[in-house]
Amino acid sequence: MKSLSKVFQEQQFTQVAVVVLLLLLLVIGGVPGYFQGRWDWKQPPPVPNLTALREIRKTGITVPGWETLEQAEQFVSTGRWSLQIIKAEDTQKQAILLLHPQNGPMDQPEVEWTDVNSWGRLRWKRWDIAQYRVAEFTVNQPPKSGKNTETKVKARFFRVSTPRETFAVLQWYATPNGGHPSPLRWFLADQLAQWQKTRVPWISVSIMIPMEPLGQVETTWPLAESLGTTVQGALMSGPF
Repeated sequence: MKSLSKVFQEQQFTQVAVVVLLLLLLVIGGVPGYFQGRWDWKQPPPVPNLTALREIRKTGITVPGWETLEQAEQFVSTGRWSLQIIKAEDTQKQAILLLHPQNGPMDQPEVEWTDVNSWGRLRWKRWDIAQYRVAEFTVNQPPKSGKNTETKVKARFFRVSTPRETFAVLQWYATPNGGHPSPLRWFLADQLAQWQKTRVPWISVSIMIPMEPLGQVETTWPLAESLGTTVQGALMSGPF
């Protein structure tokens, strides 16, 4: 077992590496703009498909194999989200799908998971998180150049208990090339993209699946994985 001091040293090294990378990106991307009399970070490249991303708040998305029972644009704490209640076409399983797409070139993921927590506490009066872990799933995209493309996604997976219901929750920042629950991953990818005069659009995804009261969240993982894969695939083939 690693000593606590060694773990702490590794964490310090990771933090320093991130800072060095950010400084390197700033120098590479900023110096040319400085000598040309402009700063690129003040004039970022346009976000691809921004109009389609904004439309998600009003219409939601089509989830293959699932029927939309209700959809509305709602304030979730500090931001406007699409709230969809969906039902599996072959069973009576239902889920809540919350989507918060990028709204402008300067918009970036920051406090979406905190916003969902605040919204949940306001709506149900209590929002207790337990059994948290980082989950992974793979999206297989249709072949474009003769072979299938596998896209990896990491997400937050946990149980939420309220006075009336218990949910399995799956959350991640979706991008055209995958997804991750940390906004830092998006920031680094977007900085690299801006160096190449493009951007990485993003959508916050939060899926809530009703489950047995105070049960084990792992019992819902097959359904959560399947729905998460379907949602990511729908975003990659649609708005992105």
